[in-house]
Amino acid sequence: MSQMKQSQALLQVKDLHAHYGKSHILQGVSFDVGRGEVISLLGRNGSGRSTTARAIMGLVPPTGGQILLDGRDLAGERPYTICRAGVALVPEEREVFGNLTVDENLQMGMQPGHDDAPKWTVEQMFDFFPRLKERRNTRAGNLSGGEQQMLTMCRSLLSNPKVILIDEPTEGLAPKIVQVVGEAIQEIHRRGVSVVLIEQKLTIALKISTHVCLLGHGHIVFRGTPDELTGNPQLLKDWLAV
Repeated sequence: MSQMKQSQALLQVKDLHAHYGKSHILQGVSFDVGRGEVISLLGRNGSGRSTTARAIMGLVPPTGGQILLDGRDLAGERPYTICRAGVALVPEEREVFGNLTVDENLQMGMQPGHDDAPKWTVEQMFDFFPRLKERRNTRAGNLSGGEQQMLTMCRSLLSNPKVILIDEPTEGLAPKIVQVVGEAIQEIHRRGVSVVLIEQKLTIALKISTHVCLLGHGHIVFRGTPDELTGNPQLLKDWLAV
């Protein structure tokens, strides 16, 4: 199993625990993300992938562990503090401001960012997704599901994050839109943003990830490269097969 040197880590999740009521969902999740890496969190439904992203973002209060960004512990901080520190979330629910236009939604996401994080502009977002430029004066509530996914991703990027968490970006999308979203994530990676991707489609995750983590029973059961994962059929059967 490949390991990243401690000094290279931008985001470190250490022994993370989280509960929903009395249910102990995350039971000691640990992994790290290097600068410019794409890490995919894989696992069956209910394995804790989305809860991990929400706990990192402060939307689910951690009940134990550390979330270190450049050495600063963000565990227990409020979501807006975590966002300002350099972490962004693209939620699975595609949460847009339905009564605002595409342009207005994008403006809602804009933040100065950090000196060591790539800077993004609205025009760059339109380069990613030309369809959004065509619809820039349309209310977000009138967009298709694919267009709302594009908008949510762009709004998160405009906070100029160091790390972006992307939760199930291709869920329910047509194959052509899935390809566009996958290419956008690859471009985000090329421009130096670290990505934590939660993706149900294994082919997409393996294609664009530098490393993958398998979650099972509330903790990481494997961390390695896509090739290391696909070279272990028993691991795939035990933790990913339905």
